[in-house]
Amino acid sequence: MSRFENIPEIAQSLDGKGLRVAIVAGRFNANIGEGLLGSCVTELLARGVAAENILITKVPGALEMPLTLQALAATGRYDGLVALGAVIRGDTYHFEIVSNEMAAGITSVQLDSGIPIANGVLTTNTDEQAEVRMEIKGRECAQAAIEMANLLRTIRA
Repeated sequence: MSRFENIPEIAQSLDGKGLRVAIVAGRFNANIGEGLLGSCVTELLARGVAAENILITKVPGALEMPLTLQALAATGRYDGLVALGAVIRGDTYHFEIVSNEMAAGITSVQLDSGIPIANGVLTTNTDEQAEVRMEIKGRECAQAAIEMANLLRTIRA
């Protein structure tokens, strides 16, 4: 017996029927981006998001994602957004700048717009680490976008 049985709880929903989702994918580290994109779209479709309700937008890299996500959010046409790509550590401080600014930008857009954004931009030390994570992360981002879109719909209803 749960000690919270008399307290209302919003149930998780991974039902994508009727949801509209836009994906912003970075072209930098393209093989990782394509792997993330493939698993994300496959999962969205499997969860009931109609193909005509999915938009894919590609940008040069991670720093261009927040602006694109902001523009998509401003249209009011999407219930959830997904950011996909990879920032892989190099020999310079550039990795930290790109990773931090991209993440802060995505968080800012999400909070300012009220539209959930699943952040699937991998930040890894090596290409191999990104390759190992890309399929799972793409799928998880699709699920997070659906779950959060449904949660916010319920809260706002």
